[in-house]
Amino acid sequence: MTDWLISIEGTEAGHRLALWLAILAAFLHAVFGALQKGRHDPWISRGAIDFSYMVMAAPFALFVVPWPEPHMWPIFVGAWVIHTLYKILQAMAYTRGAYTVVYPVVRGTGPLFAVIGAYLIFGETFTIIQWAGIAVLLAGIFGLAIYNMVYLVSERDTLHAALGLAVITGLFVALYTTYDAYGIRATANPFTFLAWFFLIDGFFMPILAARRWLGMAADARPELPPLMVRGVTGGFIAFFSFGSIMLATRLDKVGEAAVLRETSTVFAAVIGWAFLKETVGPRRIALMALIALGAVIVEVGG
Repeated sequence: MTDWLISIEGTEAGHRLALWLAILAAFLHAVFGALQKGRHDPWISRGAIDFSYMVMAAPFALFVVPWPEPHMWPIFVGAWVIHTLYKILQAMAYTRGAYTVVYPVVRGTGPLFAVIGAYLIFGETFTIIQWAGIAVLLAGIFGLAIYNMVYLVSERDTLHAALGLAVITGLFVALYTTYDAYGIRATANPFTFLAWFFLIDGFFMPILAARRWLGMAADARPELPPLMVRGVTGGFIAFFSFGSIMLATRLDKVGEAAVLRETSTVFAAVIGWAFLKETVGPRRIALMALIALGAVIVEVGG
């Protein structure tokens, strides 16, 4: 499979596969975000997820894929630092604001800066039509966040902090998207990067989560069995979500993959309505349609 993926890099077949991988990543990322924001404390949920995917990645990293080349180790260190800061910021934002407000702001800030990063690092350019598509998509994403902020949010006293953290988190989304795209292109085998990334990235958050869990009152601690079920579920979703978008950035343009992934905001709104009991009305549906339209314009305008 590795040889086949490498053989279609930069081809029309690679472009089509990257498109579907980015959309799959969008859906799975929305599910992943809902898992972290859902029933349990976001810090503890993230710790359970990271621990799960670290354990699951270990045998693949150690015994299945080729070992990383020497030049990959500094790249992994940089990825660990960036992703750790991103996860801390995201957990801080989720503890201060509603999922349907925080998530669109994070995902709306990310693609704009990812496109700029793709231009600076990889020399990628967008057509005027594609820039118009990005504008439409961002209008839908930020319109959705503003609508939720005005009509739906109950955490009014922490809203400004949540929005500020969400914007900073979005900047880190752009940073890790471009940096990880560089990383997965720097190794001969893309699955080497993915396996070792998950193994290394799983450290830290479980330690933070364990300290937080132990510091809670006994009657307030989430029970470990359902927490670990959430962690294992999130671990599997993380593999396919992150793996899909990273393979998409290796097969085709980083900027396009980053923009298409942000249709996750549409999926997030549906999940927020269906599972987190957050209201969805005609205005929000119209804004979600804008997001999808913008993604379509970016795709056909290339």
